[in-house]
Amino acid sequence: MSTQTALLKVMSDAARKAARGLNRDFGELSELQVSRKAPADFVSAADIKAEQAVFEALEKARPGYSFLGEERGLIEGTDKTHTWIVDPLDGTTNFLHAIPHFAINIALQREGAIVAAVTYNPVTNELFWAEKGKGCFVNDKRLRVAGRKHLDESVLGTGIPFLGHGQHARFLKELHQISQRVAGVRRFGAASLDLAYVAAGRMDGFWERDLKPWDMAAGLLMIQEAGGKVTDMDGGEDMLTKGSICTANLELHPLMLDKLKAAG
Repeated sequence: MSTQTALLKVMSDAARKAARGLNRDFGELSELQVSRKAPADFVSAADIKAEQAVFEALEKARPGYSFLGEERGLIEGTDKTHTWIVDPLDGTTNFLHAIPHFAINIALQREGAIVAAVTYNPVTNELFWAEKGKGCFVNDKRLRVAGRKHLDESVLGTGIPFLGHGQHARFLKELHQISQRVAGVRRFGAASLDLAYVAAGRMDGFWERDLKPWDMAAGLLMIQEAGGKVTDMDGGEDMLTKGSICTANLELHPLMLDKLKAAG
């Protein structure tokens, strides 16, 4: 199935609508209005406009659904069983530095489970999408996680805690445990795309702490639909609540988790 359902089309259209504004603003860095939410945590007018575009498109197509967005928080709808989880611009720091690696992230949660997901990079025009039980795709190509079985031939992704966020000492211990055992570690600066890349087999695994639901909700479903394993850093299934994630294929996942737990 490489033809999108009506639900996926709604989500994809919303992402592409938001992307039009981001594409206009990308490269016009001197003109962007930027404010600081917290130390080293920025929000631009582009984030806010993109979230408004997504919100309006989704509300028109599915009125009454709740909406959880990075910029506006939770807006409860009349339909308590459905919630959109949205990051209108994941990778804001990349965007503000004209690094073409950022994405619009939309997931639909139904009765507590993620059932549909879209991650769109406007610069590359790659639309990653998945629906529960129906597989994971980039544009019209079916995706599967990579098949490597040994850490020493694997490339893993991660996120590095930055100013005012996360525990740097713990991360360095985890990096020490992992980096000496793998072929490479990458830090690209947009967790949603990192997870999409794991689903696509471009990276063999990924781990990070201190994430928000909108950073990873879409990616969780994509990796599962691409045949991968996803847990929190304790090996459980509370990724959205605990804000941590460890993911890879079925063979690599326990090896990664073992080394990360050894970091203490």
